[in-house]
Amino acid sequence: MAFGRLERTTGPPPMSDINMTPLIDVMLVLLVIFMITAPLMTSSLKLDLPRSDAAAPSNTPEFIAVALDAQGRLFFGDEPLDAATFTTRVADAARRNPRLEVQLRADQGVPYGRVAELIGIVQKAGLTRIGFVAQSAGSGP
Repeated sequence: MAFGRLERTTGPPPMSDINMTPLIDVMLVLLVIFMITAPLMTSSLKLDLPRSDAAAPSNTPEFIAVALDAQGRLFFGDEPLDAATFTTRVADAARRNPRLEVQLRADQGVPYGRVAELIGIVQKAGLTRIGFVAQSAGSGP
């Protein structure tokens, strides 16, 4: 009695090559992520901000960042400027968009009078929305 063929056919041989497409896709996604986040992580301005339990990051889409360091130098973003140039840059920003928020960072060693002068410059330019940036009390130095 014959129940079928007696010879057995072997299946396809196992693949010995690695499929590189998923690995390349993952690497390209990681490359794009690092290309986008790397410029955001390079903040060269080092300030000793005051600490507060109520400090929380702002979700304001349009803002300018101004800062005063311990030596009393003015910064527009991360760029150090003299007082006259700083005043004109703030006035230009206010002229372009009067609803901008100013995020003010001041080293805790800066006298309050100097901070008040900076607030006066910003208000004289026409920007009235001023937010004070502080570190949260639980964060490191």
